Amino acid sequence: MVEKDKKSIDPKMLNILVCPKTRGPLTYISETNELISKKAKLAYPIRDGIPILLIERARILE
Repeated sequence: MVEKDKKSIDPKMLNILVCPKTRGPLTYISETNELISKKAKLAYPIRDGIPILLIERARILE
């Protein structure tokens, strides 16, 4: 049995999640294990498979 990669996110969940600031779509980046809001220029972390969609916890993108 193959263990599921801990850095993946369920595509169905990604389709329903939105940026809390802009209500726009999020893009999953596996290299950093983050959800990116291009419109808000924020990166939301994923911890233990759970997206942390708090604006104050997001990393600002340049």
